[in-house]
Amino acid sequence: MAKRRSRLQRFIEPGLRSYFIVFFLYCAALTVVALLDGNKVTMIVMAVIGIAIGAAEFAAYLRYARRRKAEIMRYIDRIAGGVDEAKNAVIETPFPTAIIQTGSGEIIWTNAAFTQMTGEREHSFEFRLADVLPDFSLAWLTDGGNEAPSPVRIGEKWYNVCGSTDVSGAGRGVIGTLYFIDCTEFHRLREIYAATRPVVGIIQIDNYDEINKDISETQKSAILAAVDDKINEWTGDSDCVLKKYDRDRYLMLCDRSTLDRFIEGKFSILDAAKQIVSRDIPVTLSIGFGVEGANLREMFGFASLGIDMALSRGGDQAVIKNKLNFSFYGGRTQELEKRTKIRSRVTANALCRLARDSSRVFVMGHKNSDLDSVGSAAGVVCICRALGVAAHIVLDRNVTAARALVEKLERQPEYAGVFVSPSDAMIALDPKSLLVIVDVNRPEVTEAQELLESANRVAVIDHHRRAASYISNAALNLHEPYASSASELVVELISYIEPAPRLLRAEAEALLAGIELDTKSFTMRTGVRTFEAAASLRLAGADPIEIKRLFQTPIEQYSERCRITAKATLYRSVMATVLCEEEEDRVTAAQAADELLTITGVQASFIVFPSGGQIVISARSLGNINVQVILEKLGGGGHLNMAGAQITGESPEIVMGRLYRAIDNYLADEGSAKQNASKPG
Repeated sequence: MAKRRSRLQRFIEPGLRSYFIVFFLYCAALTVVALLDGNKVTMIVMAVIGIAIGAAEFAAYLRYARRRKAEIMRYIDRIAGGVDEAKNAVIETPFPTAIIQTGSGEIIWTNAAFTQMTGEREHSFEFRLADVLPDFSLAWLTDGGNEAPSPVRIGEKWYNVCGSTDVSGAGRGVIGTLYFIDCTEFHRLREIYAATRPVVGIIQIDNYDEINKDISETQKSAILAAVDDKINEWTGDSDCVLKKYDRDRYLMLCDRSTLDRFIEGKFSILDAAKQIVSRDIPVTLSIGFGVEGANLREMFGFASLGIDMALSRGGDQAVIKNKLNFSFYGGRTQELEKRTKIRSRVTANALCRLARDSSRVFVMGHKNSDLDSVGSAAGVVCICRALGVAAHIVLDRNVTAARALVEKLERQPEYAGVFVSPSDAMIALDPKSLLVIVDVNRPEVTEAQELLESANRVAVIDHHRRAASYISNAALNLHEPYASSASELVVELISYIEPAPRLLRAEAEALLAGIELDTKSFTMRTGVRTFEAAASLRLAGADPIEIKRLFQTPIEQYSERCRITAKATLYRSVMATVLCEEEEDRVTAAQAADELLTITGVQASFIVFPSGGQIVISARSLGNINVQVILEKLGGGGHLNMAGAQITGESPEIVMGRLYRAIDNYLADEGSAKQNASKPG
């Protein structure tokens, strides 16, 4: 028992005693030197005073050490229940153990196993826990938890950490006990299990019809053989199973470690495939991977959802789907128009059936509605009028960029009572109501998310590239990322409605204004069908001069736009960036972002500004830089050449720093992709 008591005393005894001994020796040496030197009264007095002060401090320290030792023993008595055997078990436990003060992290006592684990000297209580374990947090313990949320690595080993707290009786605050349990072998097995978990992948040639159009069978075979060679070369170094199961699809089975290597290589097959060209059209692939599923069937379903997501975002990218979310890689290529009118005709027929079976139709766009959102909503109202179904546009009048268009439509007799607020729509909504969402596919960005969540039947008409969150419960979904605007899609639907709707002149102008807005007056994201839609609207009476008036802005707003653009600076030579610290109007900032693209050499523009309690980023591009991919890293989305993001809880300066890092990462990925593409394949 005496041996155990001396061992405990050695553990607890303060190591500062050695420092007091050195101090006393120094004072004594100073006194001896002064005596030998003669007339050094001052030095002798100072040495004597130093010895006296040191003795007083040492006495106080011994008293403190005894009190702390007694406190630790009382604490051990409490956690051991006062039984000597249990007390000895706590003191001599083989688990690394430390008693700490939770507030400051001060180490009060440790056992030999803890000393050996950390590699510190025996009296490690002279340190704080952060000095011994820099990356270890006590938040879980102070919050009342009994086990750390994740293992901690110390040296080459991993430990699960358990703990408990108790209020000290000596006024030291809350004292905690930490137990470190070696789980190295379990952690190693878990890593092996995670690395060898199977994953299912699907690879699709997403422009198969385009590359095989108007070429000979020999050329088709050569192109498909080249694609096979590229994919086999990409997977050749891995232990995976690859099988072509359709004319344009491949099934892949591999483990998670192989997928991690693909991710590390940034899915180089996406750029390698584009080296294969048919009629000046490069081959592009879409890849979907399903991970963390309960079985192979579920992971195949995840992979299929990944492919659908990749295609809905324009293809040429890889999407990884697990139980909770999506991860995106690639997607830097400008989309080619590759859609047929068959889908528009089928969607128009389905929309007619849904509308006729509804008590009323509500049409809703995105927050901060613009000309495309309101214009496409007006087109849906025209369809409902032809079908004899009451329709309402859900709009927040206080926050809209299309106030002039709303006022223009309200002057029409047919639009009496059509515009309603989100709260009024919630009151009028019934189980047989149909909610049509236009110009948006993300639930959190709709004008009234609570209305979307309350509706039993939902239809979506949108042209934006799909993000990780999207409206998944739609009974009808017309999602065409290759279309210029939602207004263009609605114009095509109108042409297939029976009986044929009669567009009001104001409605035709609203739809054409929406197309002009999203195409920047027919200069970006336009295809043959964009001009076909515009021509049909012109035949319906749309006046270009009236549309021009819808784009006019007050002189004050023009001045604000000039003030914002005057702050622009160049980043990485081709990026125009603006940081605004004061509240800005979103429409004005978006117009300023468009204006910056007229500067020589600028390929993309980004404006960061506060608005409505959030930090907003408005981004534009001429097409060579994919601003959607950049802003997705900050929780935003949009199109390759037009995107935005809204961030809460951060300052404009922090958001700008995050934006710069996202741009740097994007350009680094671009450089890596170009390097891979230049390699002979």
